Amino acid sequence: MMIKQELVKRIKEYFNLNIYETKVWIALLSKGIASAGEIASISGVPRSRTYDVLESLEKRGFAIVKIGKPVKYIAVKPTEVLEKMKALTIQEAQEKVKNLSTLKDTTEYEELEKLHQSGISPIKTHEITGSLRGRSNIVSRLRELVQNAKKEIMISTSVFDFEDKSRVLLPALEQATKNNVKVNLLLAGPVEKIKKIAIKTNLKPAVNESEARMYIADRSEVLFMITSEKSEEEIGVWLNSPFFAQSLSNIIDAGSRKRKEQFKEIH
Repeated sequence: MMIKQELVKRIKEYFNLNIYETKVWIALLSKGIASAGEIASISGVPRSRTYDVLESLEKRGFAIVKIGKPVKYIAVKPTEVLEKMKALTIQEAQEKVKNLSTLKDTTEYEELEKLHQSGISPIKTHEITGSLRGRSNIVSRLRELVQNAKKEIMISTSVFDFEDKSRVLLPALEQATKNNVKVNLLLAGPVEKIKKIAIKTNLKPAVNESEARMYIADRSEVLFMITSEKSEEEIGVWLNSPFFAQSLSNIIDAGSRKRKEQFKEIH
């Protein structure tokens, strides 16, 4: 049997295996039940290493040792392996979240906060600017921006961008409205989609013509995208600048009033 290198590469990444483990597991799957010698011959992995690799796969739930002599190994079905990995990943994630939740109670965390406060205090607010690369980093900053807003949140974006970030954005916006934070939402895109968002969220979005994507909190903090929606990697700029944020807010306000005269606001 000739094991395809492209298959080995992909399986290695999907199942978090090293190269030898991947080759041995694929070889074992092709036989169902096999000895270490047979697996070494099929996989191309040195026989001296095959025993260790099979033992590793057994511990991780990819293989089972068949009772009897000579020692043989039974391949575990890919579906079973996948379910085990999903369960293990959930368990590890829950433990990680639990550990992170208790981190704030440690003296080490207090030290980190003190270091940050001492370092940030001399910096002028308009100097706090950063670029964000990647959707996960942008969404994380966006959640914090919304959660920290005290009076007002202004969002001017496309309906597709809003939907893409809705899993994180909507719960934060719902909590903001409960805290009496005003939410001004302007969306560009198909009117029917905007109507659906209005029905689902009760945020009363207005139709927007601009495709610019920006999020403003309390007219002082801004997060805006500098790449198009079709870009392979999303890049944004975050800054704490009351002057710049107020200027953008005034532009959005003026445009919003004009559009409300031209379009019927969606409820």
